[in-house]
Amino acid sequence: MGIELESSAVARLRDSITGTVYLRGEEGLATEVACFNTAIRHDPDIVVAASSEGDVAEAVRFARAAGLPVRVQATGHGAESPISGGMIVSTRGLDGLSIDAEAGLARIGAGVRWAPVIVAAAEHGLAPVTGSSTSVGAVGYTLGGGIGPLARRYGFTADWVRGFRVVTADGAIQTADAGTNAELFWALRGGKGGLAIVTEMTLELVPLRTLYGGSVFFEGGAIEPALRAWVDWSTELPDEATTSVVLLSIPDVDGPPPPLRGRTVLSVRFAYPGDAIEGESLFAPIRSAAPVYLDFVAEMPTTAIASIHNDPEEGAPSWIRGYMLDSFDQDAVDALLELAGPGSGSPFLAVELRQLGGATARDPEDGTSVGGRDSAFTLSLLAANPATFAEAAPDRARAIANALQDQISSVTNVNLAGDIADRAAFEKVWPPAVFERLEAARREWDPERVFAFGPV
Repeated sequence: MGIELESSAVARLRDSITGTVYLRGEEGLATEVACFNTAIRHDPDIVVAASSEGDVAEAVRFARAAGLPVRVQATGHGAESPISGGMIVSTRGLDGLSIDAEAGLARIGAGVRWAPVIVAAAEHGLAPVTGSSTSVGAVGYTLGGGIGPLARRYGFTADWVRGFRVVTADGAIQTADAGTNAELFWALRGGKGGLAIVTEMTLELVPLRTLYGGSVFFEGGAIEPALRAWVDWSTELPDEATTSVVLLSIPDVDGPPPPLRGRTVLSVRFAYPGDAIEGESLFAPIRSAAPVYLDFVAEMPTTAIASIHNDPEEGAPSWIRGYMLDSFDQDAVDALLELAGPGSGSPFLAVELRQLGGATARDPEDGTSVGGRDSAFTLSLLAANPATFAEAAPDRARAIANALQDQISSVTNVNLAGDIADRAAFEKVWPPAVFERLEAARREWDPERVFAFGPV
């Protein structure tokens, strides 16, 4: 059920912006707010597809006057539950991108995905501290922290933000950086939502042209020894190296590469932004841990960084749960293989572990609100068969969580937490002191809760 919007007010909104306004039921609305997770379909009262910062400001002022809660979507990634009612501000049209090579900075519009940022920066021998998927929106990903394939060397992506342009709950356009609205700047670097709508982000780039990285695959009887070797090997890695591992149960359908279709495989990912010979030496124990099925680890340009994780570029139905872990040892391997390994009847397409530590554990000097810095690993479970979403996937996820309860961190990260409508889950997304400080910032910047975020 939605609300009746005054037609004259909607007409004035349409006249005042250069973008497009859609009301429920109008052609184009569903396409504008389509989610990467195609199992989720939004049904808002109104959508403003912004083409400028001014459009966002007009939309917020309209929503506030009409008493509509406002939510934001850019590329459609990260949607965890359907939005029913209120306003969605679509920022995918804010696609400005510029590189200041001398200063080592990128100015990134709210609708820009990582891929063009990587390509533009590479022309100057620079690289963003990016996520594993280059089709994800750079801004939305960064607002939650951002853990990518270079995380142990460079930290969370949010650590590299140097400023934001935002529209606040009163419809004003503001700057937030270390010298202006510093508390809002702190909150936006990890606080995700309920503060303001980011229209542009300024990100510091790192000098990097190449790295040694990629992924190797193991199958059949090689899966268990390779996973056990990865657990021990990863604890000895220097902070400059970042690694993750994923157990994939790939259906025999069109889409996946032919060598992987219909197979259960373990993929070990690796990224070392240093000398290729040293990187090869660091990775050698994995290559010798068990017979390798496929090997795609080599020196690569930064423009090929998406090949390390090979995340899907096209949307599909999915069910996801994420956790952060204080540790992951051989006993945890036993539990995971029993519940999600080959022959377990697992409903999951992917079970992924990412090693943290290194720079992710160190908050930068000017501080961020990123949650989960004390954890050693992330664990993500992804199901892709909608028939499993109601029972099989949640039930198996609970069983895994129960088996690993001694390893699961008390604090997680908002980008991993999934649906945060539950108050108890919401409060665990940040350390208690950070949570309270974020709540204070939200009360200051959005006292009327114009921006819907978290539990109602």
